[in-house]
Amino acid sequence: QVQLVESGGGLVQAGGSLRLSCAASRSILSFYAMGWYRQAPGKQRELVASFIRAGTTNYADSVKGRFTISRDNAKNTVYLQMNSLKPEDTAVYYCNAVYLNGPEYRGQGTQVTVSS
Repeated sequence: QVQLVESGGGLVQAGGSLRLSCAASRSILSFYAMGWYRQAPGKQRELVASFIRAGTTNYADSVKGRFTISRDNAKNTVYLQMNSLKPEDTAVYYCNAVYLNGPEYRGQGTQVTVSS
């Protein structure tokens, strides 16, 4: 069983920054892909940013140029640096990890609230 633990959420004013962390209970090199999703009240879950083992990164159009996904393999941790935050970024952010042709795992989520 894989555990993903998110941290770093909180309340920030528009224009501010936050860095989310996702600590995995095993080597993140074993995953085919990892990423961050978010879900706002009344809205569908949205993929925010992800990377594939081979190195490809993807971002939602709404966060391109503002958010950056990165990883520290030695710490088994994935980060999401969020700059120039907007009220519409308010959501619960979830870390996600998936094996190639295998199970998918998700953390418990961390709340990000951006005030105007």
